[in-house]
Amino acid sequence: MAKLAPSLLSADFSKLGKEIDILEKGGADYVHLDVMDGIYVPNITFGAPVIKKIRGTTKLPFDVHLMVDRPERFIDDFIDAGSDIITVHPDASIHLHRTLQEIRNKGAKAGVSLNPSTPLDVLEYLMDDIDLILIMSVNPGFGGQSYIPAMTEKIMKLKDMIVKSGNDIILEVDGGIKLENAREIIDAGADLIVVGSGIFATDDVESRVKKFKELIA
Repeated sequence: MAKLAPSLLSADFSKLGKEIDILEKGGADYVHLDVMDGIYVPNITFGAPVIKKIRGTTKLPFDVHLMVDRPERFIDDFIDAGSDIITVHPDASIHLHRTLQEIRNKGAKAGVSLNPSTPLDVLEYLMDDIDLILIMSVNPGFGGQSYIPAMTEKIMKLKDMIVKSGNDIILEVDGGIKLENAREIIDAGADLIVVGSGIFATDDVESRVKKFKELIA
């Protein structure tokens, strides 16, 4: 069964603890945290100190997506803050294999995120060193974008690669996922879907989380 990771990028930053509590009551499986540095992507969100502050509000796994330049500089900070999964971009890290090894060696799961234009062959010699692969189905850096239809085929091809590798790798998809297209994305092979505005752009966040959970069950 696929799982759900609501993204706090669309939450009310003034009450993150309460927002996480609502997500947990709705049945969320993970909390997705988008870290942006204003360099790799245009926007700036939050860093390790904020994650450390909210870590004590929930036992849900923290799925941390580093949209930052040279993420290897900050691995220790995000591990210490309580990250369970740390995902980096291949074009942001100078030595990607070394970065993935460092994440794993320090106790977290290591993920690689692929932007819409990033080909799958960048993963060819990394499949034994990855716990999660994140397909970005929008261009990173902004919430509220529309799903790029061509990503459905990319998800299917990646799922085939994962199966052939024989490794236990989570296939995650993030960007433009709504109730209307979530089933298509899961049927294409997604194990974990990230939903931001599709959850938080409603007056009843808990109910919307439950609807997504019913849909992907």
